[in-house]
Amino acid sequence: MADIRKMAVPKKITAEKKATLISSLVALMLVITKTVAGLLSGSVAVLASAIDSALDLAVSAFNYFAISRSEKPASERFNYGLGKIEGLAATIEGTVIIMSGLFILYKAINKAMLGGGTTHLEMSMGVMLFSLGVTALLVIYLTRTAKATNNLVVKADAMHYKTDLYANLGVLVSLVLVKMTGNHLIDAFVGAVIAIYIIYSAYEILREGVLNLLDVALAEEMVEQIKSIINAEPDVNSYHFLRTRKAGSNHFVEAHLVFQRGILLDTAHDAGDHIESEIMGLDDKANWVFNLHLDPVDDSGEGHQHGHENGDVHAKN
Repeated sequence: MADIRKMAVPKKITAEKKATLISSLVALMLVITKTVAGLLSGSVAVLASAIDSALDLAVSAFNYFAISRSEKPASERFNYGLGKIEGLAATIEGTVIIMSGLFILYKAINKAMLGGGTTHLEMSMGVMLFSLGVTALLVIYLTRTAKATNNLVVKADAMHYKTDLYANLGVLVSLVLVKMTGNHLIDAFVGAVIAIYIIYSAYEILREGVLNLLDVALAEEMVEQIKSIINAEPDVNSYHFLRTRKAGSNHFVEAHLVFQRGILLDTAHDAGDHIESEIMGLDDKANWVFNLHLDPVDDSGEGHQHGHENGDVHAKN
């Protein structure tokens, strides 16, 4: 039995698209303000933050495109939809963050070795304080949207801007210390620390994006809940070849369900429908796609290849 539930074509801008659009506009505003302040002051930390915001803008714009494409329903060419674009977007975003971190680190080391002063400190501090407040509000908004939609792209965007929040705070502190002590090496040191933190924080984004592209199974806890739901169905004797994966907001579940030989097709079909309904209740924000095969006997040993752990044979107690 195969049951594919397609998501409806969105008729208005979704929360996910709205989130990426707002983050793009905020990034554009921060790029302009930080670039002006960085060029006037000569602060490597402020310029590094401006470059990071420029990358934010590029990534947020790409995220908007990715979400727009991933929301399109399945088609004859893309039978399973375009949900994997979100995994691709997260992978690209993680890579971009790492590259920006490496560039900031280079600029910091360069300033530490060659020296260089920092001017217009008051203006730079004002810009960074403004940036800190705006970014904090954006992080709160994106985090709430990510929790409400369970969208990988918005989650990555929220994590990205959270690193910016710490980076902005570090730049502000460094400018204050430079003004207080007159030691311009502080600017280079803080820039290097921010770069290392940015690179470290990008790992989780990159990892989740890659795992999504590699069809990693759903969370272990959710898989166990799915197993419990199948085991609780009285008409199902056993099951095998249980596999799960995720693409965007789509959750895919497939399995072979073993029934008593001679059971009425209506009864077996109703049992499958009940299992699907129970599984869908595990996450009502997701779009579930099922492929449940009804077996009169256990055919798991008839030349079929087992996959990962979810492909093993399971008999009910």
